[in-house]
Amino acid sequence: MPDRAPQPVDRQLPTDEARDLISLVRDIAQREIVPSAAEEEDAGRFPREVFALLSESGLLGLPYDAEHGGGDQPYEVYLQVLEELAAARLTVGLGVSVHTLASYALAAYGTKEQQAEHLPAMLGGGLLGAYCLSEPASGSDAASLRTKAVREGDDWVIDGTKAWITHGGIADFCTVMARTGEDGPRGITAFLVPGDAEGLSAAVPEKKMGLKGSPTAQVHLDGVRVPDARRIGDEGQGFAIALSALDSGRLGIAACAVGVAQAALDEALSYAGQRRQFGRPIADFQGLRFMLADMATQIEAGRALYLTAARLRDAGLPFAKQAAMAKLHCTDTAMRVTTDAVQILGGYGYTADFPAERYMREAKVLQIVEGTNQIQRMVIARHLAGPEGR
Repeated sequence: MPDRAPQPVDRQLPTDEARDLISLVRDIAQREIVPSAAEEEDAGRFPREVFALLSESGLLGLPYDAEHGGGDQPYEVYLQVLEELAAARLTVGLGVSVHTLASYALAAYGTKEQQAEHLPAMLGGGLLGAYCLSEPASGSDAASLRTKAVREGDDWVIDGTKAWITHGGIADFCTVMARTGEDGPRGITAFLVPGDAEGLSAAVPEKKMGLKGSPTAQVHLDGVRVPDARRIGDEGQGFAIALSALDSGRLGIAACAVGVAQAALDEALSYAGQRRQFGRPIADFQGLRFMLADMATQIEAGRALYLTAARLRDAGLPFAKQAAMAKLHCTDTAMRVTTDAVQILGGYGYTADFPAERYMREAKVLQIVEGTNQIQRMVIARHLAGPEGR
């Protein structure tokens, strides 16, 4: 029934350029991403050619300066692009978010010489990045990382293992946090490591519940030698750089979560408008209408929350609390909405013939990556009540 067909999200965008950008993203999504998303996810295939197209289209460096190949777009616009990509296929939306996260350290803390040398290729040269902070024994407690970088003349030699690395094994560059000094957060330094560096390797990708097209793997650094010219920021500044990057990265995850939730709602609306029981579409029954209304309301609230945080960031105002709130709310919403979408489709929702089950499996990981939702609650509480144990 046409009056119940899902419509594109009506976005509030600041410029005509941003509206054209969203139109471009929707066109790419419908032509190049959606048609093969289910098949490629099932096969565990990473769509590198899609990322090449996104790079050629100027979509891999949107929030960074045009001087270095970026798109000069505010986060308010960039995040809505991410949402559109994630709605088409989370592997793509999350991949763009992680690439942006991996580029952040150099874009925000690199010297002018470093930025001029590396950023154009990173932002618009078809390269893909990985962000290497977590380790097998240090996930939520990232400050306890053990990967070590030792100074040898003008070089650093890095040894250690990073874990749960998106794009592990396929990334062209890695932003690596390594210990160069004392235990704790003050002894960590950031490095830009080429993806083909000698001694850098990746384990077999993890076998995951969802997001199968996006490789997640341990990354091993065995005597990887990088020049001091690839150190980002000051020695001992790496953990502060990592946390600053994650504040922005959490907004990317929030936007991706809203995209997955929106896709699930659209699938549920389409099905409910066509599926007939007792002589009429199931969308006519109050029980399902209320479910759809709740799903839509949660999605709109999540979108408003991540956009509020983005506008604070764009204005140069503190936004860490709002970023944690957005990541928490939007990913919890994605889990609820995708679960309800499966319920609305009934038995069909539990089959791979419809995308609802894939959305549900993918939503779960968003509550975990870039700081679990339990960590987000800790971050929010610290902003509200101060540090623990005062």
